[in-house]
Amino acid sequence: MRVIKNKKSINLKYCNNFFNRFKGFMFSKNINIGLCFPKCNSIHTMFMLRPIDVIMTDKNYKILYIFKSVKPYRIILPKKDVYYTFEIPTNTFEFKINEKIKVK
Repeated sequence: MRVIKNKKSINLKYCNNFFNRFKGFMFSKNINIGLCFPKCNSIHTMFMLRPIDVIMTDKNYKILYIFKSVKPYRIILPKKDVYYTFEIPTNTFEFKINEKIKVK
């Protein structure tokens, strides 16, 4: 999977099993891909070594919430109507609320 915007894109890892969802970016020094968590409306950044951007969308990939440069050891509490949560390296894309993410 990939997230694409204009001429920029980033590979996505689809985290749909317990281990992938649990590990996420914990203890990762290099964050050069994105993570997609289906059926996920909250996250934490415990044991992460770098900040990330978090984008939360509905089932149609319409952006509902954007959290820029979320530092390690933070919690984003459950958000209404969120289906997918994306964790991506900071400043990879400039998205806006209500914009649709293109995922292939």
